Amino acid sequence: MNILFCSGEVYPFSKTGGLADVAASLPKALKGLGHDVKVITPLYQQIKSRESEMTLKGTSKIRLGDVEKPVSFYELNYENVQYIFVDNDDFFNRPKLYGYEDDAVRFTFFNFSIFEYIKLSNEYPDIIHVNDWQTGMIPFFLDTRYRSQNAGFQKIKSLLSIHNLEKQGSYPIETEKIFGNKNFTYIHMDRVNFLKCGIMRANAINTVSESYRNEILTRFYGFTLDGPLKSRQYDLYGILNGLDQDLYNPSLSKYIVRNYDENNFIEGKNTNKEFLLRTLSLDSINDMPLVSFITRFARQKGIDIMMTSLEDYLKQGKINFIALGSGDALYESFFTQMQTKYPTHVFYQSGFDIELSQKVYAASDLFMLPSLFEPCGLNHMIAMKYGALPIVRETGGLKDTVTPYNKFTGVGVGFAFKNYDATEFKEAIDQALDIYHHDKEAWNNLIHQAMHVNHSLSKMAKQYEDLYQKILNP
Repeated sequence: MNILFCSGEVYPFSKTGGLADVAASLPKALKGLGHDVKVITPLYQQIKSRESEMTLKGTSKIRLGDVEKPVSFYELNYENVQYIFVDNDDFFNRPKLYGYEDDAVRFTFFNFSIFEYIKLSNEYPDIIHVNDWQTGMIPFFLDTRYRSQNAGFQKIKSLLSIHNLEKQGSYPIETEKIFGNKNFTYIHMDRVNFLKCGIMRANAINTVSESYRNEILTRFYGFTLDGPLKSRQYDLYGILNGLDQDLYNPSLSKYIVRNYDENNFIEGKNTNKEFLLRTLSLDSINDMPLVSFITRFARQKGIDIMMTSLEDYLKQGKINFIALGSGDALYESFFTQMQTKYPTHVFYQSGFDIELSQKVYAASDLFMLPSLFEPCGLNHMIAMKYGALPIVRETGGLKDTVTPYNKFTGVGVGFAFKNYDATEFKEAIDQALDIYHHDKEAWNNLIHQAMHVNHSLSKMAKQYEDLYQKILNP
């Protein structure tokens, strides 16, 4: 199959969340199955330094209402996958990926650019795979503007992957003037809604876990789009994200001080933990678990209930804690305060640093992710691969990937709680601390089981391959 994968971000070129990781790993895995895959994404300011490695494919113009804007397409082969970068300095030569007043115009431009690239290259894909709100208008533009142009466009089918339903690309109704035609498809609650448009127009839709697929059909998790989703529920699928084993593997990582696998993790994790505690000037004398939290700082990630629970453990010197990430200023301020107040028990660094994050995963005993909702989540999967046991809330992909510890059978890969409640969260933490201190055999068995779980990319890619076939042959 010929697949054009469209994403607002892709690692290692641009990243704000898990979408970037999937946009990197899934095309590579599909390529491994023998498919022709191209990834198309904006040429952001942070990617400009690599422009010398790229080849100019061509230029064109895109009409947005009464205005024409130039567009250039650059190609780069990276890890055996062809990347297409969409360049327009006015829209993409900026410090951030998103968060601008003209985001609706910027990403309408990007959505139109997909079709200009197809015409320029004269390569018509079988599937256009779009992701989240940033590319949600593509199926609509395909249906209403491009299918009638030639047979190449007529045969294209589309798949929308929803990585986070909360982010919808919702803009004032006046935005529609740049589309060139009016249609109820993109209207939701008297606003233009990019994601709703994709939900209604794509040939099929998927979420990144089966549980999240079911959750978003309800009012609580649907963020007002449960109605449109229910109308498409028979075209809605759940495919669990996979983990790039080449990138995240403690037996191969070049960033950690001692490599290890599921058969020799005790020595490996102890060495990495001792090194990191000394390096970060955290308490390395007393035996206590090192707990980590590596993610985007947003309400979704459960930080509100962490804020009411975490300090109790720090006051009593029960844990060391490391937080890596950035986002909401309120949460950044909280972790900064904790580091200032408990300098020998808390380390916080803003931003994303793959080298430090792998050092932290390798050193950690526990990894917290008490999410309010979680479409899938990759960080807890990485933690498990590195032998850090997750403490999670049973929601979305966390529910699908973390089997809670059963004290009677010994089965499990972590600890879980059901309701979004600080008391339940603390009960899960207390259970983990009790086993850490009083039952090392059970603890080590949990680590072995967690590291043994195979969240393979090949399994994920095969499921997408099957879904593509279903779309092409309904």
